[in-house]
Amino acid sequence: MDWSLLHTLNDFLASHDGLEDSLLLYVEASEALFIATLAVVFLCAHGVRYLAWRRASDAAVLSAGLGLAIAKVISELVDRARPFVPDPHGVHLFAAHAPDPGFPSDHATAAFAIAVAILLRKRGWGIFALVAATVLSIGRVALGVHFPSDVLAGAAVGAASALLLWWAPLRIRIDALADALGRRLDRVLDGGAGRLGLRWRA
Repeated sequence: MDWSLLHTLNDFLASHDGLEDSLLLYVEASEALFIATLAVVFLCAHGVRYLAWRRASDAAVLSAGLGLAIAKVISELVDRARPFVPDPHGVHLFAAHAPDPGFPSDHATAAFAIAVAILLRKRGWGIFALVAATVLSIGRVALGVHFPSDVLAGAAVGAASALLLWWAPLRIRIDALADALGRRLDRVLDGGAGRLGLRWRA
């Protein structure tokens, strides 16, 4: 099943150049895109009205960090080769990639950890993030760098990490950390705005 789904997606992408270019661009930019989005949200969510946004971005970062740490341990234990390693002639590789272990997918782990953490706090945007994470995961398979089970495992690890940090005793501490960082950032922003003769709206 793994090989069948992989070849179906991989061969489809190989025969659709327009889709290949846009998907490759998104997949390669995804890491920076997710990080930049969370950073912008945290920086711009100024004031009490947007407290939930800062908490969501903080939880998303911590969930991704936890998920990636767990994925690293699993990767070392399983040591599963990426599909282009055992089948270099049958798998179309659209961009150079290191032949390091691919189970579970780091990209899927981080993307789903972020998406589920947001979903638990902001349903609408969480659904959007889940769609983005799903497209990213399918894209990694289509590009030939992961088996479907690699991204499914990554999605499970990422989602589980976000759900673990949603556990009330941990969530309270994460929210308190986000609030403390937010207050400190607000003081810096308010100080800078004051020197410029501006005022942030809460």
